[in-house]
Amino acid sequence: MEMSALTRSVVKRNHAIIAPDGYINSNVPGWTDCTVNVIINEQMGAHLCQTLITLTEAGNVKGQTEASQIFFYVVQGGCQATVGGETRPLKVGQYVYVPVSQAYEFSQPEAGTQLLTFHKVYEPLAGHATPGVCWGERDLSKAPVYMNDEALRIQELLPNVPGFDMAVNIFTYGTGGNLPMVETHIMEHGLLYLEGQAIYMLDQCWYPVKKGDSIWMAPYCQQWATAMGQEPSVYIYYKNVNRFPTVI
Repeated sequence: MEMSALTRSVVKRNHAIIAPDGYINSNVPGWTDCTVNVIINEQMGAHLCQTLITLTEAGNVKGQTEASQIFFYVVQGGCQATVGGETRPLKVGQYVYVPVSQAYEFSQPEAGTQLLTFHKVYEPLAGHATPGVCWGERDLSKAPVYMNDEALRIQELLPNVPGFDMAVNIFTYGTGGNLPMVETHIMEHGLLYLEGQAIYMLDQCWYPVKKGDSIWMAPYCQQWATAMGQEPSVYIYYKNVNRFPTVI
């Protein structure tokens, strides 16, 4: 019997590894017949929220954004998504970005469908329009080589224009791929591993991670990663972008 006191999850001042073995379900108004795991949010010092929603066959995720925008990504299964008066089927690897002040509904899911969400309070930028609804899908052919290393590819899922103050990307590490430097930067990250396994260094601490694990990185948390095993290591991640580096 495995000891219940063992976990790979770690929560520190400026980073966290959240493994599925420690999930506790939450209730969110309007999200019914589903389990909701709040993985990252303001209570831990973050400036974003990341959740994982697992739907039953009767599951329904319905609401309206207010100050926060929400990015929905289908991790497994499929459902119908209605945003901005438009309804589309969504399957694994597809997504929709829901801007502020917009109604949304995810219905008719396959049993076990999982939706990943990233939430951020939207910061308007003078002279630039608030983004609209954005639909898309994962596509490795749209993931250019990163820093001249064929083992590293990044697909940007949202338009890289000033109106957006958040980015969501998919980072694919081929076998043996690793970051070419220890990154130290102002951007905050929330991420979910979609495939494979890796070693991640966060603020000089070393962690084994794998499919299903989530990571939070606060601004200036030092970070480095390398793929492990015989398959690609892939994660989807959030970062804040395109705004002034100070509120003063």
